[in-house]
Amino acid sequence: MNFIMIISLVLITIVTLIMMLASILSKKSIIDREKSSPFECGFDPFNKSRIPFSLRFFLIAVIFLIFDVEIAILLPMIESLSSSSIMSWSIVSVTFIAILLVGLYHEWNQGALEWSS
Repeated sequence: MNFIMIISLVLITIVTLIMMLASILSKKSIIDREKSSPFECGFDPFNKSRIPFSLRFFLIAVIFLIFDVEIAILLPMIESLSSSSIMSWSIVSVTFIAILLVGLYHEWNQGALEWSS
């Protein structure tokens, strides 16, 4: 048992050192302004390449992620129906869907679901 543990630690150390060495060797040492720019056509870009994105877009993306996770939670509830009592499953399902609807109503009231304003 100790022999396997020692070999594992040696292998982990060797792999870590190899990855660190590869990272150091592959680092770009010469910084060229032309190569760092997003356009490599020989002319300066007309405007900034890193323009800030809309806060509304960020909010819509977060709302999408939240509801996407909630759907991922809802789908296994159908599978758990056969292994639980109908009463407890119904209470949990209705409570969860009510929380989702209250959250959706709140987002709607706050105006986060409107594209133009």
